[in-house]
Amino acid sequence: MFARDRKTPIAEWWWTIDKQLLSALILLMAVGMVLSFAASPPVAERLHLSGWHFIIRHAMFDALALPVLIGVSFMTHRQARFAALLVLVVSVMLLWLTLKLGVEVKGARRWVSFAGQTVQPSEFVKPAYAVLAAWLFSESMQNKGVLPRVIATLMMLVIVSGLLLQPDIGQTALMLSTWAALLFLSGISWFLIVGLMGLGVGGLFGAYYIFPHFAKRIDSFLNPDGGGNTYQVDKAISSLLEGGWFGRGPGESLAKKVIPDAHADYVFSAAAGEFGILFCLCLVALIVYIVMRALTGAQRQQTLFARLAVSTLAIQFGLQCAINLAVNLNLIPPKGMTLPFVSYGGTSTIAIAFGMGLMLALTRKRPEERMASGLPAYQPNVAPVPAE
Repeated sequence: MFARDRKTPIAEWWWTIDKQLLSALILLMAVGMVLSFAASPPVAERLHLSGWHFIIRHAMFDALALPVLIGVSFMTHRQARFAALLVLVVSVMLLWLTLKLGVEVKGARRWVSFAGQTVQPSEFVKPAYAVLAAWLFSESMQNKGVLPRVIATLMMLVIVSGLLLQPDIGQTALMLSTWAALLFLSGISWFLIVGLMGLGVGGLFGAYYIFPHFAKRIDSFLNPDGGGNTYQVDKAISSLLEGGWFGRGPGESLAKKVIPDAHADYVFSAAAGEFGILFCLCLVALIVYIVMRALTGAQRQQTLFARLAVSTLAIQFGLQCAINLAVNLNLIPPKGMTLPFVSYGGTSTIAIAFGMGLMLALTRKRPEERMASGLPAYQPNVAPVPAE
């Protein structure tokens, strides 16, 4: 089935896919499943559910996410763009529908309910926008026009407006960072970079005065003794310190049993309590490997679109991981952002699988492509043919 001389779709996929990157992503999913056994039962018991409740659901989400990851990786560049467009249109519509029909949790409307299941549309917006905006930016660079960049910027403003109305400051920051990464990768002056940084700082101050819940989190972070609710953060830090280098062992951590979101946003802290700092460093190393492998693969691509899209998806993935880890280490205020493929969450897991599937599809080896943007070709000795 995987013989080189067979031209079946599976054989072609097997010999062109980045196997190291695929293996690393599947390993990260496996680590998340293992940590679910460690972190989920205490949370389920506090909610008067079966100890296996979140473990079974986590396994179900992974069982759905893995075919999405593999299936999307079969796509051509054109199919990837079409899939990103379709997902973006549907998810943006649902994003705005949440403002009227969404399920309210802790004062925010970020979820839409379907047949008893909740879906967070913003999770699918992120990878879809990254790919589609990368295509628009590549068209702008190749054709020396500003209209595609303007369209990408207007799309971003529509998405960010919906996120701010929910409100969801964390996802807003990630979307703005995705757009800014594309601007940087496409080449802009340092004057504009400094100006955008100033706007970003101004936006943070504006959010502080406009959104009370954001201001409360900032105040609690800057002044933990000022009466704010820092219970979850304090217990997460206790779990990190409790485990030491090698951890207390599976099921032995005490602090993670009282962390409200030990299975979701604070799974990294729960893992530190049971398996130790060394295990967590290995987990961080795996995430760094995925990001660096993707960025390296992006530089080997012969189309500008693939280079921009893969780089943006890798940066987006890395930023989401960095935000979650920084929250667990109490370096930034809580953001409610999951650790990709590790934290519990159905929408997040499937959406990340979609994004990583696009990344795998765009990094598949295509020696017949030529570089249309004027950048150095990766395989200059191969006779060029029209790009896809």
